[in-house]
Amino acid sequence: MSNPPSLLIQGGQILDPSQNLNKIADLLIENGKITAIDSPGKIPSTRASQILSAKDAWVLPGLIDIHVHLREPGQEYKETIETGTLAAVAGGFTSVACMANTQPVNDNSYVTAFIREKAKSTGACRVFPIGAVTKGLQGLELAEIGGMVAEGARAMSDDGMPIMNSYLMRKALDYTKAFGVPIISHAEDWNLVGQGVMNEGSLSNELGLRGNPAAAEEIMVAREIALCRLTRAPIHIAHISTEVALEHLRRAKDAGLPITAEASPHHLVLTEETLRRYDTHFKMAPPLRSERDVEALQKAVAEKLIDIIATDHAPHGVIDKAVEFDQAANGIIGLQTAVPLTLELVHRGIISPMRWVESLTYEPARLLKLPYGTLRIGQDADITLLYPHLEWTLEEDQILSKSRNSPFIGWKLTGKIMATLVAGRIAYLKEIQ
Repeated sequence: MSNPPSLLIQGGQILDPSQNLNKIADLLIENGKITAIDSPGKIPSTRASQILSAKDAWVLPGLIDIHVHLREPGQEYKETIETGTLAAVAGGFTSVACMANTQPVNDNSYVTAFIREKAKSTGACRVFPIGAVTKGLQGLELAEIGGMVAEGARAMSDDGMPIMNSYLMRKALDYTKAFGVPIISHAEDWNLVGQGVMNEGSLSNELGLRGNPAAAEEIMVAREIALCRLTRAPIHIAHISTEVALEHLRRAKDAGLPITAEASPHHLVLTEETLRRYDTHFKMAPPLRSERDVEALQKAVAEKLIDIIATDHAPHGVIDKAVEFDQAANGIIGLQTAVPLTLELVHRGIISPMRWVESLTYEPARLLKLPYGTLRIGQDADITLLYPHLEWTLEEDQILSKSRNSPFIGWKLTGKIMATLVAGRIAYLKEIQ
């Protein structure tokens, strides 16, 4: 593949937490690399074959989502690597890490290699596989961790299927520590969740829906912390959602344990009250929680107790959601709405702009040991351009994912992706009317 044309991005507000950069400047890209950042007008326009005006825009390191479900192989009616990555670049993401619950499960080097190669040929952005911890996600026997790491897996997770056997989880942590990758834990006590479909409390009783108690998450987060203390192996808590789980996390971090956590946009902005309509688009795992939990999550992101914002992009076909609430699949698509939903917390003064950018760039890159999430000179030009104050309404025909299971269709949002560049190539460019 030939080198991309040289490109000069002019007059944008550069926000790069990796260098503590927050200034209006021009940025030059040559041969797919960032080669200069300087005051407006200082970089000669003759050095670039293409000029992109970033007036009124933020220029960010390319966003990284460590928690997506691309469904391929096996469930291409929900999503493919091609459609999922098209949605990713439209949402500002230059790298995504895909979970292992494909069919067949990504529990061996052959499936990992397939995902990697398919992404090379059809992906609009970088794709990093996450391998299964156990064979078939069954929680009974460890998968081929070493083989998957050799083929490019950046973490291990049975996401969606908690590993209930503590001894097996301990052995998995021993293995992943040796291979230098973290385990991403879906922290719910499966036995306590039972048939629960929403947050357990007075509202679940009022609506007549089975409850999933906050204790199910709190118990498993406490267990993961205990095993982290035992093994000193890195462990990452996916989509943390309760105030008490955050208290456990704080104590673990204060003790210096190698533990990190993420929050999803929907858990940061929605509460259980949305379920009064029995709309299955609001059915999640873990479920949407109380207003108090949501406020605690927002504060935890602001304080960096929660390290990362990750979408948990979970495409489902109509047949998976258009059923009774108890029977509906969990999860929503999120790649094209993550930026405006969480940027609202910046506009409200809850999260600082730099902390917000850090949670979507530098911290995800650090967890998965990716050489991205920065605008340093000499690095690959993975860059996101964002109009932070542009208002727009999400319409169904704007969704590039193969699935449409979003509760945010029709919502008025603030913050629109202008362009997404992967290694200096424009992967997405939105004409602003």
